[in-house]
Amino acid sequence: MNSLNPTTLDPNVFNTVMLAVRIVVGATMFVHGYNKMFRGGKIAGTARWFEGLGMRPNGTVHAYVSSLTEMGTGVLMVAGLLVPLAAAGIVGIMVVAGFTDHRGKFLMFKNGCEYVLVLGTLTALIGAFGGGEWSLDHVTGLADTLQKGWTGLAIALGLGLGSGALTLLLFHRPPAPAGD
Repeated sequence: MNSLNPTTLDPNVFNTVMLAVRIVVGATMFVHGYNKMFRGGKIAGTARWFEGLGMRPNGTVHAYVSSLTEMGTGVLMVAGLLVPLAAAGIVGIMVVAGFTDHRGKFLMFKNGCEYVLVLGTLTALIGAFGGGEWSLDHVTGLADTLQKGWTGLAIALGLGLGSGALTLLLFHRPPAPAGD
């Protein structure tokens, strides 16, 4: 019987877990981006929504960047290619979403931050652990470069938090509260 003790964890268990988590997170992100681009209000509706959240100067640009980032990082995550960089893209998206749309409340059914907090944290941890042996990073040897020690976590968090914060600093101009 295999124990889940991390010091004696069977490599096949680890690789199965990492593959499953990458597929769930990657597919979730891909579908989220696809929905923004091709379903519902499509790019025009997403652009209006982003402008309503205070993303300036042009909601259409942010709608495309967000949609393409979500779809692209989703594909990379599922494939296990450039995993820490894909994780950074997702963390950055979660930072912006958390600050612009989910701030001030916790529970998701009240439009709170629990979803973005869990997805961002999980994704940063995937960046730290890497894609596992069943990933394109492993097959191509990129895992040796991108995922040694703390490097994957530093890439996922450093680039993710940095890009999210920079996006907010440069482009978020919240609308004035109603009645002012």
